[in-house]
Amino acid sequence: MARKHNDEFRREAVRIALTSGLRRRQVASDLDVGFSTLAKWIQQSKPDDLPPAADIDLAKENERLRKENRLLLEEREVLKKATVFFANQSNLSAM
Repeated sequence: MARKHNDEFRREAVRIALTSGLRRRQVASDLDVGFSTLAKWIQQSKPDDLPPAADIDLAKENERLRKENRLLLEEREVLKKATVFFANQSNLSAM
């Protein structure tokens, strides 16, 4: 038997799908709804139900910055390890 979701749940699901920066399949899974159901809700949503374009742009920019931040943190960790490695090499050769 299919579950019935109220209009507020559907609007919130559409908002999350459009602004979270997550893949729609992930949003559907997180909300425990079918991917096709979520896609249908997005397609049926009215323009006034949708978040403003500025919010969508902000969400995309946030996701881009999160990815960049993860990359920079990984690079920093590699550089820390390289510094320790080369410091140890210098100490060994000085002996």
